[in-house]
Order: sequence, then structure tokens, then C-alpha cells
Amino acid sequence: MPTNVNVELQQELMTRLKKIEGQVRGIHKMIADNRSCSDLVTQLSAVKAAVNRVAFSVLACHLAHSIQENMEQGKEINDSLEDFMKVFKKFS
Repeated sequence: MPTNVNVELQQELMTRLKKIEGQVRGIHKMIADNRSCSDLVTQLSAVKAAVNRVAFSVLACHLAHSIQENMEQGKEINDSLEDFMKVFKKFS
């Protein structure tokens, strides 16, 4: 993340990640307790969705920062989009 990222967004992401940590610990306990595969898949799906939400927030932040930076430097918006696509492909 850029160093000038909104403090509120940073705090929101940290809160989301702490919740994800709790969910993963819950899954660990479910496995130890021999819970059903169906229950595990449900919880794993929830974790996956939560991680995706964090990733999309970070990607959006990256794109906005990249566009702003390139505009300040007089570069074309296509440069920002090409960079964004490289980062996005790493995620997907």
C-alpha cells in the first residue's frame, strides 16, 4: 500500500484481517473437533470471500494511487492500467 493511504482504510483492513485470523483459528478447531466436511467447506468459503474483499480493497487503493501518481507525472492513464493489470493477474 502507498505510504499515504487513508488511515481509516488501513484500520478497516486490519480489522478485517483480524476477523479472518479468528475464522482460520475456528476452522483449525473444527478440524481438531472432527466436524463435518460440509461445515468446514462453509467456513473455508467464508474465509475465501473475506480474503477476496480485502484483496479487492487493496487493488482499488493501488489503482487509485497509481492513476494519481501517473497524472501528477504527466503520464498516460494506460500506464496505470497496464501496471494495475500486472498486479491484478498476481491476485487472480
